[in-house]
Amino acid sequence: MLNTAQPIKMSDREFPMSDHNFDTISKIAYQYTGIKLPEQKRQMIYSRIARRIRALNLQNFDQYCELIGDDKHVEFNEFINSITTNLTSFFRENHHFEYLESTILPHLTKVHGTDRRIRVWSAGCSTGEEPYSIALTLLKAFGASSGWDLKILATDLDSNVVTTGRNGIYAADRLSGLNPALVKKWFSRTADSSRYVVADEVKKLIQFNRLNLLDNWPMRNKFDIIFCRNVVIYFDKPTQQKLFDRYAEQLNDGGYLIIGHSESLHNLTDRFESIGKTIYRKDN
Repeated sequence: MLNTAQPIKMSDREFPMSDHNFDTISKIAYQYTGIKLPEQKRQMIYSRIARRIRALNLQNFDQYCELIGDDKHVEFNEFINSITTNLTSFFRENHHFEYLESTILPHLTKVHGTDRRIRVWSAGCSTGEEPYSIALTLLKAFGASSGWDLKILATDLDSNVVTTGRNGIYAADRLSGLNPALVKKWFSRTADSSRYVVADEVKKLIQFNRLNLLDNWPMRNKFDIIFCRNVVIYFDKPTQQKLFDRYAEQLNDGGYLIIGHSESLHNLTDRFESIGKTIYRKDN
């Protein structure tokens, strides 16, 4: 039997979203975050903002757009949280962590043989799986009491995911792909056994902060490694160029930049050399 049902039109939705509403949301998102919201994201934006309209007991998108027109309004932060996408997992794109363990960390061990200090930035850390994966790789390489000064900065635009990362509590299925020995060593079960908590020894390596990459960066010291994976795909080319230049300035000479598998520095910057598999090294 043929299904003759027609897709629900935007005008038939609970809260109709006009072209003007979508344009307003898109412009505010780009102005504040650099995130581009093309037409194909319209349905996603509708679904996420409609939830906020219900939560605030508003009548329509016009009222919501008026609220977020003031970036000091308490809702503005919730708006930013709503439009960001947070897809991640432990050791996602595992070849990056294999290269970190096999090549980058042995190299940095020689470079920092005197000060014994390594700094890593997870820019766009989402719910924390990436920086915790970095921390576990560092602990495997150096041990928990090696005397090395190891620190990871983990930042994201979405304040909710930053809180999740800081708490370090994950549903059991989030750890399903991890080596059981790794889970046993560095995680403990909650009282109801439904979730796992990251060990304090791992947590202490990481500082979680909210940060808009388009704003001024408060970090005074440079990094040896920057992970910025699956973040710049949401930016236009001019914003990507500026961001990669800023990353180069924030890295030590010879430092490493690791980006997502669908991203590239091609025709965006000449300040890095490609090592392969979306791993780059800053030219001296």
